[in-house]
Amino acid sequence: MASSLISRQFALSLQKNLWLSAPACRYVSKAAPQTQVEFDYDGPSMKTSVPGPRSQELTKQLGEIQNVGAVHFFCNYEESRGNYLVDVDGNRMLDIYTQISSIPIGYNHPALLKLMANPNNLSTLVNRPALGILPPENFPDKLTESLLSVAPTGMSRVQTMACGSCSNENAFKAMFIWYRNKERGHNTPSDEDLSSCMINQAPGCPDLSILSFMGGFHGRTMGCLATTHSKAIHKLDVPSLDWPIAPFPRLQYPLEEFTRENAQEEARCLEEVEDLIIKWRQKGKPVAGIVIEPIQAEGGDNHASPDFFRSLRNIARKHGCAFHVDEVQTGGGSTGKFWAHEHWGMDDPADIVSFSKKLLTGGFFHKDEFQADKPYRIFNTWMGDPSKNLLLAEVLNVIHRENLLEEVTRSGKALLNGLYELQAQYPGILSRARGQGTFCAIDICDDATRNDILLKTRDKGVLLGGCGDRSIRFRPALIFKEYHVHIFLNILNDVLAQHK
Repeated sequence: MASSLISRQFALSLQKNLWLSAPACRYVSKAAPQTQVEFDYDGPSMKTSVPGPRSQELTKQLGEIQNVGAVHFFCNYEESRGNYLVDVDGNRMLDIYTQISSIPIGYNHPALLKLMANPNNLSTLVNRPALGILPPENFPDKLTESLLSVAPTGMSRVQTMACGSCSNENAFKAMFIWYRNKERGHNTPSDEDLSSCMINQAPGCPDLSILSFMGGFHGRTMGCLATTHSKAIHKLDVPSLDWPIAPFPRLQYPLEEFTRENAQEEARCLEEVEDLIIKWRQKGKPVAGIVIEPIQAEGGDNHASPDFFRSLRNIARKHGCAFHVDEVQTGGGSTGKFWAHEHWGMDDPADIVSFSKKLLTGGFFHKDEFQADKPYRIFNTWMGDPSKNLLLAEVLNVIHRENLLEEVTRSGKALLNGLYELQAQYPGILSRARGQGTFCAIDICDDATRNDILLKTRDKGVLLGGCGDRSIRFRPALIFKEYHVHIFLNILNDVLAQHK
């Protein structure tokens, strides 16, 4: 085990070798070895091309059972550690994509292994109850210990779900129920409501809508797809709903050089939001809620200013719309704050905040008035998984104990500064470096070059992900340190140098 742990000697040797090998663009600092992830490997190690022979064999085998078009390679999770993912061919890669932003504190964290080895937790792992009807005795305490301990401002209620899509799907339902009860002035449906809903007709199935934004991603289930506008492949051939779609600001970078232009762009988008709300009301399809991501992740890591979100929140209030902030990808600490919407500096940021990914379970926080007014209205068999709340409580302990949000801020600054430097060095390839914390991205000159860079960095032992038309997104675990940043930047520099 000792040989697999990063050592001070290795880090110092790595620093020396990296500085000597390419002095034009080296990022390892003298401070880098001083903080280390104790269960990490010492760096990438590639033995075969990716996917290797074993992965190819398994892909062929699985292909007889399922569609494997999206499978990259097969993994050896038992051997993966910290920031490093190991595949079945023995290739060890620095993972800066983390299962699409879903691994909070790295692979096989000792605290989580210890938790799972505790015999007192066996029942939680073995039995998966139908939480909506038969929850376990400790469920209220575990929710308080985990999810409620990180509840967004102004929210003391949380509804657990299994994944991001079903979290948003049920959050939409909660907004519609809230809106109709508000319209009726009470929560008792009429006989006509009850009979008409059974044949998909109004008034029981009202012609309400949810306003979303071009470039947004909120899931792949039927209702969520009506608010997802990031890639055609998600929506093709699937019937959808006539709901309003507003433009999301397209900011120019660097931000400090385009203050006036970006303010005008955000004002244009906000004006369009109000126009759409009025237009859909006139069409007889009033907007019950607005859903938005603090950073449009899948759609290209698109940012907007805190002023934009504050103004949007006010528009929702003005028109009587619920305001739903989708933090499925941004929540959990990767922006340097536990919730990305905390960067807006608002006392009342949202009515509903949905989550999943780094929080290990899904669900949504909500204000009291969005509580389901009758049983089985917001319901499914499992409604989450108690074992994931158990894991999350320990993840939160680790985040607090190891000051990981501060670590994210430091690592994120190093990452973004490194991207700025590479962008200056390769202006024909890179542009629009941006981010909060380690939740960063950079644009590539075109889609083909982006995909080539993703493959070549993987061949050199770094896993990255794409988003939007031509962006690369960075989604490391919260234990991603400055020296990991330097390892990555040097490998990316080597790949970019081949394109120069």
